[in-house]
Amino acid sequence: MRINLASLFVDDQERAMRFYTEVLGFRLKHDVPVGADRWLTVVSPQDPDGTELLLEPSGHRAVQPFKQALVEDGIPAISFAVDDVAAEYERLRGLGVHFTQEPVEVGPVTVAVFHDTCGNLIQIAQHAA
Repeated sequence: MRINLASLFVDDQERAMRFYTEVLGFRLKHDVPVGADRWLTVVSPQDPDGTELLLEPSGHRAVQPFKQALVEDGIPAISFAVDDVAAEYERLRGLGVHFTQEPVEVGPVTVAVFHDTCGNLIQIAQHAA
């Protein structure tokens, strides 16, 4: 068994697609109209046949209170692995990304947290070698 798809609720699919592809560097995998919304997935350019991230609409009534509570408590909705948190932090800041937590070492992991412009906090993490 392996993880094939992970969902992330986003407030605006078009804005999310631009942020996740143009800023974070993911690649668009699927963009299929589904009624008023889309089946919109992105993948890592390092693993284009790997796990897909579904940028899922936040329309369900339970989603907004859930997302708001996570953000208020500073809890990231998802975590992405990076090779160098400090370098990625500087690259993303240079692109205007707003960080809520600068890079910090937490045991064998260095993490930083930012807003994704679509209602989520996202963590980037680097595991010590």
